[in-house]
Amino acid sequence: MDKPIAAIFDMDGVLVDTYQAHFRSWLEMAASEGLPFSEEEFAPTFGRTSREIIAHFWGENRYNDARIAELDRRKEAAFRRVIADHFPAMPGAVDLLRSLHKAGFRLAVGSSGPPENVQVVVDKLAARDLFGAIVTGADVTRGKPAPQVFLLAAERLGVPPPRCAVIEDAAVGVAAANAAGMTSVGLVSTGRTREELAAAAAVVGSLSEISPSLLRNLIASRP
Repeated sequence: MDKPIAAIFDMDGVLVDTYQAHFRSWLEMAASEGLPFSEEEFAPTFGRTSREIIAHFWGENRYNDARIAELDRRKEAAFRRVIADHFPAMPGAVDLLRSLHKAGFRLAVGSSGPPENVQVVVDKLAARDLFGAIVTGADVTRGKPAPQVFLLAAERLGVPPPRCAVIEDAAVGVAAANAAGMTSVGLVSTGRTREELAAAAAVVGSLSEISPSLLRNLIASRP
């Protein structure tokens, strides 16, 4: 019997192009508090949990943990309102998930987002039956570049890390996958460049460039 093999997908910028939705919801939350926030500050935050971002930018000597949690909930509720109006699924996402599932890959989502966000995306993609595990920011204590989210996904799938490939669009996500001992594939999505993802084992410009054979070969060629 073949050893199990897995593909773990980040959500934002990989399964759905949420760049603008997240930016708009951050601006809304920041403006309601009279806080400064720019796209230059926003762009590097992908892959981190909202509570980490709030604490980083505005937490010191301003908000306690309870208030940070409240702002986190407000920001993510705003995000879900924005994305409900327009759901920008990444081209080829569902086709890739189905082809990997058919080829015997065990699939998981490994996202820093809250479970409510992940649920919306998975349901909109009509892909819940394809995933053997879904890990969200609520399941971990440290966001990317810490490897916790991917290690937990692999554990839930029952696949050892060296047999897992991670598809990510953020440098911190690639770093997390590499730290987990997994094969990383960088996807150039909105706001990202190939240079940012250079630490990945492979960098692609679209999901259509990824196939079961590519991931198998990348996993097999790990040192």
